[in-house]
Amino acid sequence: MENYIVSARKYRPDTFASVVGQKALTTTLQNAVKNKQLAHAYLFCGPRGVGKTTCARIFAKTINCMNPREDGQACNECESCQAFNTQRSFNIMELDAASNNSVEDIRLLNEQVRIPPVLGKYKVYIIDEVHMLSQAAFNAFLKTLEEPPAYAVFILATTEKHKIIPTILSRCQIYDFHRIGVNDIQEHLQYVAQSEGISFEPEALNIIAMKADGGMRDALSIFDQVSSFGEGKITYKGVIDNLNVLDYDYYFRLINAFLQHQSSEALLLFNEVLNLGFEGMHFVNGLASHLRDLMVCKDARTLSLLEVSDSIKLHYQQQAQSCDFNYLVWALKLANECCLQYNVSRNKRLLVELCLIRLCQGPETMQAPQPLASAANAAPRPVASAPAPQPAPQTQTAPSTNY
Repeated sequence: MENYIVSARKYRPDTFASVVGQKALTTTLQNAVKNKQLAHAYLFCGPRGVGKTTCARIFAKTINCMNPREDGQACNECESCQAFNTQRSFNIMELDAASNNSVEDIRLLNEQVRIPPVLGKYKVYIIDEVHMLSQAAFNAFLKTLEEPPAYAVFILATTEKHKIIPTILSRCQIYDFHRIGVNDIQEHLQYVAQSEGISFEPEALNIIAMKADGGMRDALSIFDQVSSFGEGKITYKGVIDNLNVLDYDYYFRLINAFLQHQSSEALLLFNEVLNLGFEGMHFVNGLASHLRDLMVCKDARTLSLLEVSDSIKLHYQQQAQSCDFNYLVWALKLANECCLQYNVSRNKRLLVELCLIRLCQGPETMQAPQPLASAANAAPRPVASAPAPQPAPQTQTAPSTNY
């Protein structure tokens, strides 16, 4: 039985060209190698799973390549590249600062820096999660980071740049990695699926890409999970069931109920969603996102902001034609108000149901409506009793003057 390798490791990029979604940064690093303009310290910062450590490894391999290509890429054929690819290179050291964050660990690192490389031109030190170093460890590292030997290159990686002390930041070239776009993630997932011989539906990969929140590693982990669930087939139905994602169809049906003023249908749909196990907050957040996407579809210039599959995008465009823009703005404000008041409401279900009823009635029937939370939380007020009738005043007759 062959050892299973997760997709995040199996398809980890080994060249700058294969890095997804970080074109500007990889081009800058390639040009630095090509023009031989290497700094002694780099700081790679950004969200998780966007390629910081991967780019650090590729950069370390490239600057030690004995026969680099003209475009700044490693040859992957020389002895140094082969040693790196087989994980037996002594010129590239990786340190996890989360578990090696003491002064003693940094002092040991400082002693290792004094030893020149055995093979290649540079000795590269990749320090992951560098923000986890203690204050004393940072101070012990300052001098070495400021004036390292000519053969030493430090690459620091962190997800929390604000925790790095300014004296460290001032000694590094800073590269900010951004979240990877949904389309880029979806295209890479298609490549992985085709390489693995896995059948897929584009809508399913789009859901995975959106669920990953800009992280390629998260996307590949979800990909492995749903491919195991579907036994080699990735379908839209399988993805939403496995990831506990609410189907788009519920929101399309809900908007139709709003447009037709069918309050009962909207309440029944909400009850159906609750019976599926979804929280009310999840439902309202999804409704707000759906309304936002319909607003985006009202203008062809903003259509590119809709990051869904082509078939779902067509459905959005068709429904957006039936919706008035001012109604969408009003509905989105009402849904946002419901989101803000959800956690503090004493009757959460009633809060959402009031929101749905108002959305069905439309803004023209609401004359200065009170806030949703006030309506959901209001206690019944005692009915004031009618005032007691006052007795009629008695008129006094004047005494008779007839004697």
